[in-house]
Amino acid sequence: MASPDSQPETAELKNRIAILRRLVEVSVTLSSTLDQQQLINHIIGAAAELLNSEAASIMLYNPKLNELRFTAATGSNPAELAKIPVPLEGSIAGSIFRENKPIIISDLSKDKRHFTKVGERINFQPHSLVGVPMRIKDRVTGVLEALNKRDGKPFSEADAGVLSILASQAAVAIENARIIEELQKAKADLGKLDKMKGDFIAIASHELRTPLGVILGYATFLREEARGEMGEYAKAVLDSAIHMRKLIEDMTNLRFLEVGQTTLQRQAAELKALLVEARNEILVLAEAKRQKIILHDCPHLIVNVDRAKMMAVLSNLLTNAVSYTPEGGWIEMSAAPRAGEAWVSVKDNGQGIPQRDLDNIFRGFFQVEDHMVRKTSGMGLGLSIVRGTVKLHGGRVWAESEGEGKGSTFIFTLPLAGHTGILPQAAPFFEMPD
Repeated sequence: MASPDSQPETAELKNRIAILRRLVEVSVTLSSTLDQQQLINHIIGAAAELLNSEAASIMLYNPKLNELRFTAATGSNPAELAKIPVPLEGSIAGSIFRENKPIIISDLSKDKRHFTKVGERINFQPHSLVGVPMRIKDRVTGVLEALNKRDGKPFSEADAGVLSILASQAAVAIENARIIEELQKAKADLGKLDKMKGDFIAIASHELRTPLGVILGYATFLREEARGEMGEYAKAVLDSAIHMRKLIEDMTNLRFLEVGQTTLQRQAAELKALLVEARNEILVLAEAKRQKIILHDCPHLIVNVDRAKMMAVLSNLLTNAVSYTPEGGWIEMSAAPRAGEAWVSVKDNGQGIPQRDLDNIFRGFFQVEDHMVRKTSGMGLGLSIVRGTVKLHGGRVWAESEGEGKGSTFIFTLPLAGHTGILPQAAPFFEMPD
């Protein structure tokens, strides 16, 4: 039987476990939601619940006006709150934002920085407050606050710690939602904004990879550790993240279609280094499906390539292999010299390719699976980009497969440095299906 002295410690431990469990649940929800207002409402609700406070609010920084604006608060009208600007100077939230550190205030009536307009507008009287900055890396994007402990006690450093964790999760989730929302708006204007579209897709694709990699990593960990309903939540997040990663790949491929038969910015590169970089980029996607990417040792081979475009070739081949290989499968990469060329191979034990489709798969928008019942997502652009880019480099590409369910191997060649490839004279960069 536990001693009386250990009972408070046991209760405290149980409370901490409950808080950590709730933070995990919040993380799963935030990672699987892209609607910004829905995210914000969930965040302030979780903040009020975790800190047992009467209210919570989020203020996001408006760089154009150089001020904070209320985005949401529990029990309040967001449209009404949005009309209230919060200055960076002379306000508690402004101090949190500028100083980039948490603030705990036990008696707001004694603090001259207390911004009374908000309470007057929404008919709420705050007495105590804890606020923390919302950060993405070193950039502060807003402030998350909780007000008035329901038990009348002052907020503690532990409360500030919990709120800081929630604020970090919230900042990344809101930023992801913001980027996705901007991306969707930009896609609606593709016909009018060709150059802006290309630049935006390039930046958004690049910026999305890092936070998405974090989401994939955490979701993979949660799926392995969680059980029951929580495990199902983690799997749903993981599936959505994998789908989003494929969409990012498709966005990158769209940029290549814009370029057409473009000129190459060639430079000497060690082929093995390119393979290692490509493997590392796709590894998180493969690990999310419990797949192994095996890179076989290859000799020192130098090729003259446009590095960015060749990385797109390798990325498309690996992403394609991951997509069509079941969980727990494997993918092998290798390279070897042969008659003045480097032969690069990407092999998998996935669903394979019917003999009738071995040539068709390199045509734009072609899908092996019927579009009404197919299980893998994507626009069918990746392999057409691979063929066009390899041809521009003076190489060749083809696929081999013994049939459905027996895996596939994609092989492409590149002239070794010192050897001249035969460039196609009139071959289109992108070919439509028949």
